[in-house]
Amino acid sequence: MSKEQKKQGALGPKERWSARRKREVVLRLLRGEPADALSRELGVEIYRLEQWREKALLGIDEAMRDRTGDPLQTELDAAKRHIGELSMENELLRRERDLRRPLPGKRSWK
Repeated sequence: MSKEQKKQGALGPKERWSARRKREVVLRLLRGEPADALSRELGVEIYRLEQWREKALLGIDEAMRDRTGDPLQTELDAAKRHIGELSMENELLRRERDLRRPLPGKRSWK
């Protein structure tokens, strides 16, 4: 069996489907090739081919969502920046306080 035939056909024992090969199969499904014919050719169950197709379509949907300008994300980012600034300011004030007036050692309550 040539490399090209092996690439197009079923996998051998202990071989795994790479993301690239799955993508090629999904593209064939999306172009209209019948799932039952691909299933026979590739030795992959129809339900698994449909899972790959659904997963690919979900990935496309996620990639196509426009997240720029999301007001909630913008507000969250601003809040995180403000928290970071306040945390740094508190740390600097603590250090300054400790340098001016070190706290006395702990007293024994005996």
